[in-house]
Amino acid sequence: MPREPPVRVVRELTSRGYNAEREAVTLLAGAPDPTAAVERAVDTAPDDALTLTTEHVRGVLDDSDDEPPTENGTPADAPSEDATDGGTAAAAKTAEPDPPTSTESTPPDPGQTPSSSGGGDDEIQTKRTTSPVETKGVETAGEDTGSTASDSDANGSRSADRDTDQRSVEIEGDVTGESTGTGEYADFVATFRDRYDRLSKKLRGRVNHRPTDALDSMPGGSEAAVVGMVNDIRSTASGHWLVEVEDTNGVFPTLVMKDREIAAHVDELLTDEVIAVEGTISDDGGILFADDLHFPDIPRTHRPSTADRHVQAALVSDVHVGSQEFAADAWDAFADWLHTEEAEAVEYLLVAGDMVEGVGVYPDQDEELDIVDIYEQYETFAEHLKDIPGDLDIVMIPGNHDAVRLAEPQPAFDEELRSIMSAHDARFTGNPSTVTLEGVDILMYHGVSIDEIIAENPDEAVSYDAPHKAMEQLLKKRHVAPQFGGRTRLAPEKEDYLVVDDAPDVFHTGHVHKLGVGGYHNVRLVNSGCWQHQTEFQKSVNIDPDVATAPILDLDTLDVTVRKFA
Repeated sequence: MPREPPVRVVRELTSRGYNAEREAVTLLAGAPDPTAAVERAVDTAPDDALTLTTEHVRGVLDDSDDEPPTENGTPADAPSEDATDGGTAAAAKTAEPDPPTSTESTPPDPGQTPSSSGGGDDEIQTKRTTSPVETKGVETAGEDTGSTASDSDANGSRSADRDTDQRSVEIEGDVTGESTGTGEYADFVATFRDRYDRLSKKLRGRVNHRPTDALDSMPGGSEAAVVGMVNDIRSTASGHWLVEVEDTNGVFPTLVMKDREIAAHVDELLTDEVIAVEGTISDDGGILFADDLHFPDIPRTHRPSTADRHVQAALVSDVHVGSQEFAADAWDAFADWLHTEEAEAVEYLLVAGDMVEGVGVYPDQDEELDIVDIYEQYETFAEHLKDIPGDLDIVMIPGNHDAVRLAEPQPAFDEELRSIMSAHDARFTGNPSTVTLEGVDILMYHGVSIDEIIAENPDEAVSYDAPHKAMEQLLKKRHVAPQFGGRTRLAPEKEDYLVVDDAPDVFHTGHVHKLGVGGYHNVRLVNSGCWQHQTEFQKSVNIDPDVATAPILDLDTLDVTVRKFA
C-alpha cells in the first residue's frame, strides 16, 4: 500500500473527533494499513481522551504486529481487498498527490535592485534561490543557502521529538474586550489626544519644541520648532507647500519651500499624523519657514530580538474560504508540507486576517461565492485548519472580509466564530496586535491602510507590486492607519490602539494579496500574499494576486524563506 500522507490521517482522526500528537500521526501514516490502524487507535482510546498520544499509538501498532496471520498472510483483522475497494491498486489511484513545488524562477524583485540593501542597518539581509521548492526572500540576491529539494525527503514526516515547553506566545495591544467608543465627539477627541501625547513624546527629545501659542509671540527671525498633528496640506500659487500643524494649544502654519530638499517629504505626509517641524519664524511672526521635517520613525539604532533556538513561524494571510477562487488544492499542499520533515522547525502559524471571503464586501460579490452563508464559510475554513499539524501554535487576527466590525482597531472574533474555528486551540486576537514569539515581537496588522498609503504617495516605488514599501511608511509614521476620514474606517476609543509604541522586530501584514519581503531600520517586513486566485472584481481594479505563498520566518535570525504551493 502506498504511504499514506499524514494530512489524510489527520482528517480521518478529526472526522472522529480526535487530535493526535505529531509523532502519533507519523506512526499511523507509516503503518502497513493506515485506515485500519486509525480504526484500532480510536476504538481503543481512553474514554476521556481527545488527543491520541504517541505511546497509545505505539501500543496499538505493536499489538497488531503480534496478531496471527490468516491464510493469505494478512493480519486477521485487516480489511480484505474487497473491503478496501480493490486493495492497493485502488489505494494507489486515490492517493493524494505530492505537494506542488514552486515555479522554476524566483518572484520578481518588488521595488529594489538586488544590490540596494547593501547589508546596512536599514535592511535585513534576505536571500533567494532557484530551488523548485523554496525561494529565499524576495528583495536581496545572494548565494544559495538553506534547504533545497535534495536536502531532505519532502515526503518524509516531521518528527514529534520537540520540547514544547520552550515555546512562548504573548499578546499585547489587543482591543478585544476593551472597546469603549460610542461614536460621540468626546471619543474622537480622546483618540486624537492620546495619539498626539504618545507620538509627540518620541519627537520632543529631537527638537526644541515650542507650543503653537508660544510661536505667536516669538520675534521674527527666531529659530523655532513645533510638534503637532498635520491639520492641512495645500500648495500655494507659487508651488510651495503650506502645512498646518496642530497641538493641544492651537494651529500654526509652516511653509515648505519647493526648492528645499525636504519638499520631497511633503508627498509622504497624511493628515492626522504627528510630525515635528524645525525652522525660522517669519518677520511678521505669522508663519514658520521649515528647514527640516521629522517623523516619529523607527530608530536606526534599533536592534531586533531573536529566539534562542532555531524555530520557525509560517506567516500567511487572506485565505478567503468561500470564494469560487479559493486555492483549496494549494492550501492542502501547504498543509501536507507542514507535516513533512522539511517543515519540522515550523512551530507557529500566524494568520493576518481574511480567513473567509465574507458576504457583501464588494459589489456583486455574491456572483463569485462558492459558499453563500457566512457561518458555513467559517465551518469550511475550520475543516481546512484541521489539516494543519495539531501541535502548531496558531494565532489569528481578523481582516476586512471577516465577520467583525470593519472599523479599526478590530476586536477578535466573537465566541460563536471562535467555537467554529477551535481546531488546535488557536489563539484569537484583535487587529492590530503585537504577538511575541519566544522574545520576537511581531506586529500583526491586516493592512487596509496600505491602500491609502499607495494611493496618496506619488513615489512609483510605493506600489502594490512592493507592499513592503508602503509598510515602511507606516513604521516611519509609527501608526498603522494615520489618516482619519480616508479609505480606512477608524473607530474612536479611549486610547489609540493603532499607534506603534515600541519598534517591532517583525511587521506582518496582508490585505493587498501581493508578496513583499523587506527590511526597514532592522525591522523585518512581510506581506504574505494570499490563497485566492484572481476574481473578476480584482481584474476590474487591476490586481494580479500572488497566490499560495507562505513566507517562513526564522525566529533565530529573522531570515525569510518564501514557499510557493501553486
